[in-house]
Amino acid sequence: MLKSRLITAFILIPIVIVALFFLPMVGFALVTLAVSMLAAWEWGPLAGLSTRSQRIWLSILCGLLLALMMLSIPAYHPYSSAPVIIYALKGSLVWWVAALVLVLLYPRSAVFWRRSYPLRLMFGILTIIPFFCGMLALRQYHYSVNSFTGAWWLLYVMVLVWGADSGAYLFGRLFGRHKLAPKVSPGKTWEGLVGGLVTSALISWLFGRYAPLDALPLDLLACSVVAVLASVLGDLTESMFKREAGIKDSGHLIPGHGGILDRIDSLTAAVPVFACLMLLIFRAI
Repeated sequence: MLKSRLITAFILIPIVIVALFFLPMVGFALVTLAVSMLAAWEWGPLAGLSTRSQRIWLSILCGLLLALMMLSIPAYHPYSSAPVIIYALKGSLVWWVAALVLVLLYPRSAVFWRRSYPLRLMFGILTIIPFFCGMLALRQYHYSVNSFTGAWWLLYVMVLVWGADSGAYLFGRLFGRHKLAPKVSPGKTWEGLVGGLVTSALISWLFGRYAPLDALPLDLLACSVVAVLASVLGDLTESMFKREAGIKDSGHLIPGHGGILDRIDSLTAAVPVFACLMLLIFRAI
């Protein structure tokens, strides 16, 4: 398992970097759209959709909705100032606060949504759409001035989340004693969370010092810490829905890693939250 995970990671990381830095904006949007449609496909079982045709329709409808949102923005109009993007990003803050309540109160909270297909579908929409909007808003940042600026910001968020996840895993294995959310994800510990935050602070300092990120260090650090906490919540939220659905992995598309949702669950929360804080709330970049 570990071997297949490492091989897959070594293959995927260069692909992600190439997509970030060398795809034109339209190409990047289409790739992100495809990833979002795959995420919608995998959300089907979490929402209680049991047949292949239902999951296909969910994926198609999600893709059409995202495409219409993207096409509704005039050409060369900054995504971060488009009303549809602003509403989606600010809505993500509301959703992840609500998700925090659901996780903290689980399994009692499941009484209200366990048997409701519309609610679970809505939870998926509130997860996938802001993720898509956050990816585009960050990637297009200052695109007309320097096409690589937004790529650096997205790379930063991804490395931040992946680094925090790795730090949490190592600290949890070495020092983990106190369970973070035993009823949702028994493997996570408070010690691991602290380790992830320490790792993310180090990554934030290194990127702020050596990467072309034009932001005040304290603003960057504050938004980064909130984004990392959101990434942990994103992971816990998907774990909660998978536990209710009785499945271990959201899919089997990526060898050794499970499905698309299993790989981007942290990013679905971190990306829109970080984009909203940096672009709309603090206007730090």
